[in-house]
Amino acid sequence: MGQIIGELARTREQLAAAAVSAERLRFSRDLHDLLGHTLSMVVVKAEAVRRLAPRDVAAAVRHAEDIEAIGRQALTEVREAVTGYRDASLAYELDTARAALAAAGIDCEVRESGPALPREADVLLSWVVREGVTNVVRHSGARRCVITLRRDRDPVLVEVSDDGAPATDSAGGEAGEVREQDGSGLRGLRERLAAAGGRLRATRLPRGFVLAAEIPRLGGDEGP
Repeated sequence: MGQIIGELARTREQLAAAAVSAERLRFSRDLHDLLGHTLSMVVVKAEAVRRLAPRDVAAAVRHAEDIEAIGRQALTEVREAVTGYRDASLAYELDTARAALAAAGIDCEVRESGPALPREADVLLSWVVREGVTNVVRHSGARRCVITLRRDRDPVLVEVSDDGAPATDSAGGEAGEVREQDGSGLRGLRERLAAAGGRLRATRLPRGFVLAAEIPRLGGDEGP
């Protein structure tokens, strides 16, 4: 009996340690995704303020107000991430993507088809849009970005593509699928999608980059 009790105690300790490890992973992944995007927006807006201040004070003030709003929103999202209640919204991320790309001087086209998604699928794809657009703003040097959302198929598809720097220049790497050198953002996305039976493809093109995700509809036809 004593041996059984000891084994149960050890099992409880192992389960508790695994739960702590999973929570740490969730927290670090959410913070990376949230803050990477937010800080990129702040940098882009701050650069706009610096450019505009000498010649268009009113426009510079508007960008400064945007920085304040972005900071306040970031504080809310970080608090929600800490408590584990933060859920993204695909519609919100698409609106944010348009604003972020416009502020960076990148043309944005959103192509959508199909009905609203179940909540779980909507949340997963919002993370893909956030990571993809953050990378376009920060790294691509692109002039144009296209976000494609196909909700009229199963698996559902979301794709973020740009016409950024050639694959062979200082942006790094050769054309082809990106795997071994994934940043932590891409690793986190792969883990999120794999847990839901989906998959992620990150492909460096001769001119540009494509981030594409496919996931099952994950429920009925009711939207978020």
